[in-house]
Amino acid sequence: MTRPRPRLAVAAAATAAAAAFVLNGCSSSGSSASGDGQIGFVSANGTNISKAAVGHRQDAPDLSGNTLEGAPVKLSDYRGKVVVLNVWGSWCGPCRAEADDLQRVWDKYKDQGVQFLGINTRDPELTNAVRFEQERGVTYPSLYDPAGTQLLKFPKGSLNPQSVPTTIVVDRDGRLAARAIGGQLDDALESIIQPVLAEQQQ
Repeated sequence: MTRPRPRLAVAAAATAAAAAFVLNGCSSSGSSASGDGQIGFVSANGTNISKAAVGHRQDAPDLSGNTLEGAPVKLSDYRGKVVVLNVWGSWCGPCRAEADDLQRVWDKYKDQGVQFLGINTRDPELTNAVRFEQERGVTYPSLYDPAGTQLLKFPKGSLNPQSVPTTIVVDRDGRLAARAIGGQLDDALESIIQPVLAEQQQ
């Protein structure tokens, strides 16, 4: 006769399942965000894009930790700027494919009130993540989150990371404004940054 599992074990299993869902390694979700004030579409290059209207945005979680270089960093440190979060791993092929696009857009917008912050996940060896950035010339900081702990802070039903890679735009008030799922950003990244940046110029 099988004995019932202790509650602690069941809770741990549920947490692991949630983490596996959020970090669906290097695959893209086929569904876009839905709900009040949210629209979703697939760009010409196949990237799944979702946006939330200004009055329907959820607060971004206060992500915090250390960068790959060991410096402390918090998402709230960048309040007042448009923040582009990119979830990536050195083991992820699409992440390598989009690295050039991310760096190019960072170079273009970093002096316009935009801050990029990577979130490196599921890289148990820090050296692999550091080597990835060095080889691809990535100059913006990345938060080191090998267990995906910070990613689980995103509220359910929000523009949260659903796969790796995922890129999320946070508005100047710290709210989740847009999300791009997939590793072919091209012009799609600028198409979700520019409207959020323009909101502050009205």
